[in-house]
Amino acid sequence: MSGTVRGFRCRLCPRRCNVPRDGPAGEDAQLGLCGMGRELRIARAALHFWEEPPISGTRGSGAVFFTGCGLRCRFCQNYEISRGEKPGRAVTPGELSGIFFSLIEQGAHNINLVSPSHFVPGIRAALLRQKLPVPVVYNSSGYERPETLRALEGLADIYLPDFKYMDKRLAEGLSGAEDYPEAAAAAIGEMVRQVGEPVYDKDGMMVRGVLIRHLILPGHTKNSIAVLEAVAQAFPGIPVSLMAQYTPWGQAKEEGGIPGYPELSRGVTRREMEKVEDALFELGLDGFVQSREAKGAAYIPEFE
Repeated sequence: MSGTVRGFRCRLCPRRCNVPRDGPAGEDAQLGLCGMGRELRIARAALHFWEEPPISGTRGSGAVFFTGCGLRCRFCQNYEISRGEKPGRAVTPGELSGIFFSLIEQGAHNINLVSPSHFVPGIRAALLRQKLPVPVVYNSSGYERPETLRALEGLADIYLPDFKYMDKRLAEGLSGAEDYPEAAAAAIGEMVRQVGEPVYDKDGMMVRGVLIRHLILPGHTKNSIAVLEAVAQAFPGIPVSLMAQYTPWGQAKEEGGIPGYPELSRGVTRREMEKVEDALFELGLDGFVQSREAKGAAYIPEFE
């Protein structure tokens, strides 16, 4: 992978699979649990208008979607690229830097790195080539190692992590990551240490800080409320973006759905949404509540 050192074995995410990431490319490549080898690969780079208002603004966020993922949720809304079914395009750090500036020329409010964890060395090399005139958004699953995030200190301005699970059994069943609650809490703690609470410009655009996302899963409101309680206790002052637009995708979309999780074959009900939303307000958390209507294939980007 361009931007790494020779002999690099991957321990970037909590999986710590130790796979060589500087070996051959193509059919002979050794792949990590993220499904990626040494090449830095992107699946889409375009203006994106479906993030939170202080991220998308009026001109859109300059979203760069990276191929592969270390978490690999069975219901992933970007399943085609997180599982490598659409491998995207290999780029060098120099080419990636050029893509950043192209998006900025198109009017992007920021550069939004989507699922970047397994490519941090290459991304860091791209960001160091030339300072960007807009904020850099690190948009991830929350399944991170603080040690990896420290490599981005001073380079990432905004952290946009998910906090998916407090229920370990649910995390194991849907993402194969029983350690997710502890890993996400430690990662978000490092993000808050680096950039703190949100800071906004005169137009209401976020220029620095952490914003935590949580996607409500149908049939699992107890997990959602436990996540909100954990955020309120550990990260006071950090806003939450509560999302109810779950769409059955990935294995949840397939015939028969996810074994053992039939509830994931439907959307979130109004009653489920209101139950979690009430908890958000009762806990005094600031943030956003995204509509249940903003769901379906129309809201899932096309990847090439």
